[in-house]
Formats: sequence, structure tokens, C-alpha cells
Amino acid sequence: MNKKNIIEAIHARIGFPKRETAAMVDKAIELLKATLTEGDSVMISGFGKFSVRGKKSRKGRNPQTGEAITLPARKVVTFKISRVLKERINAAHRDRDTRKAVF
Repeated sequence: MNKKNIIEAIHARIGFPKRETAAMVDKAIELLKATLTEGDSVMISGFGKFSVRGKKSRKGRNPQTGEAITLPARKVVTFKISRVLKERINAAHRDRDTRKAVF
């Protein structure tokens, strides 16, 4: 699912005009980006938590030349799924697997 699909789904379910829906989705994404850029975490109850963490510099290798290089320290965004969503996904897969086994 991409941003366009999200806008379409919200438009279909709620009925807001597409232009307003697109503006709300864009604002929500901008808010998430700004919060993560500041180094803060974003927790969405029932979905998961986005966090920013630092990675130390490390040794690497240029795959074309084989030359050893040092990769600089950097920040990365991590996502930890909520227990509720994890259980829901696993239940859906168990149900699907059970249906396949029966037929």
C-alpha cells in the first residue's frame, strides 16, 4: 500500500473529499517526519513505535574494489510493532493456514 492507496481508502471509508484527505495524510506524514528529525519517538497505540537511534561508525569494504573503508556514524529509524498488531497479524495468518489445510 502506498500513500495514494491510503488516501483512496480513507476517502472511501470516511467520505471526505479527496483533496482534504490528501492534505490530512500529507500533514500527518510531515508531523511524523518532523518529530523523528528532532530525535523524538512516535508511538501509535495499537500499531507500533518509530524511534531514532544512532549507529556507530564501522569498518566496511567497497564491493567494487575490495578496499577497506570506514563507514561514518549515522542515525537510523527503527520500528517496533505493537503486541496488539503482532497478535492480529499472526491470527490472520493462522486462520489462512487453517483454511488451506482443510480444503
